[in-house]
Amino acid sequence: MKFSLLLEVQMSHPTPELEQQTFRDCVEQAVLADELGYHGVWATEHHGLYEFAHCSAPEVLLAFIAAKTKRLLLGHAVTLTPRAYNHPIRVAERVATLDILSGGRVRWGSGKSASRVEQDAFEVERDSLHDQWLEAFEMIPRMWRSEVFEWAGRFYQIPPTAILPRPVQKPHPPVYVACSKPDTVTLAGRLGAGSLNFTFGTDEALVAKVRSYRAATAEAAAEGRRVNGQFCCTPTALVLPNDAEACSYGFRGSRFFAECLATLFVGGQRPLPGALEVSREKFSERQLAEAMANRNREGSQLAAVIGDPVSARETVERFRAAGADELILVMQMGTVPQPIVLQSIRTFAEHVMPHFT
Repeated sequence: MKFSLLLEVQMSHPTPELEQQTFRDCVEQAVLADELGYHGVWATEHHGLYEFAHCSAPEVLLAFIAAKTKRLLLGHAVTLTPRAYNHPIRVAERVATLDILSGGRVRWGSGKSASRVEQDAFEVERDSLHDQWLEAFEMIPRMWRSEVFEWAGRFYQIPPTAILPRPVQKPHPPVYVACSKPDTVTLAGRLGAGSLNFTFGTDEALVAKVRSYRAATAEAAAEGRRVNGQFCCTPTALVLPNDAEACSYGFRGSRFFAECLATLFVGGQRPLPGALEVSREKFSERQLAEAMANRNREGSQLAAVIGDPVSARETVERFRAAGADELILVMQMGTVPQPIVLQSIRTFAEHVMPHFT
């Protein structure tokens, strides 16, 4: 298996000073991951999602990380691709430039965002959101392969144009699709793209997703599409030598992450600007004991890698058995202090990764 980190640039109770420090912290995490042999780092693109994600310019963050690392792959998870967010030509140009400057280390993921905050801010046409995204997604890899690109579609009319520069990787950087539902997992496979999966549900549910994805990628390959074929999951994660300490920090951070996500994406409402109404306090002793006891039980949720290395290895094995190719670990959670995140990155690399790589 492969192991990477996901950066949301997340924080609880932001201030300008904390925001600036959190960006520096994320760079420090990526540099350490490079030194310890992680496969890659992924950065989100979100706009206006106060506390949950302040990473609105991932191309800048990833470029800065590229200059400070040697081997770490650099992933967009994801670029918001409908036309109101980013024109496809600009996406192709930015990704290709980063691919050149990083020596061919870029992976590109595409998505559309279900957040009302972002859709309202950018005046997105919701009725055609999916179709806008799909057309742009089909265009961008062709831009990278074409000396002269032209397009006549529903949303874009592009005369013959040289899209410059061209990426280092041939025919282009690997492409991925954000997948939050089973039907998008299947669609990603049909498009020949890697699948970036939000992680929740049981082992059986994940197995079903992997099977549908593998069947769809087989169909895509049979039709002559280029196939990436990488099935990735994004669990929250916190691994420390002391199990109780890891769970105290990890479950609190995971709850903060999940409640922010639900508030901004699942509820269907646009929350007022400002602090989100989510839990931030530490777990009580009873809550912590229950959460620890429920880890890796038969039928338990497969959503987080939290605990000491022994427990973490057991959880990772569940992902491996279900068929996941890569875990993109969300260790940078809003309530977890930077020293704890760094310790977790090191502990996971030294005591969990060697058992799977």
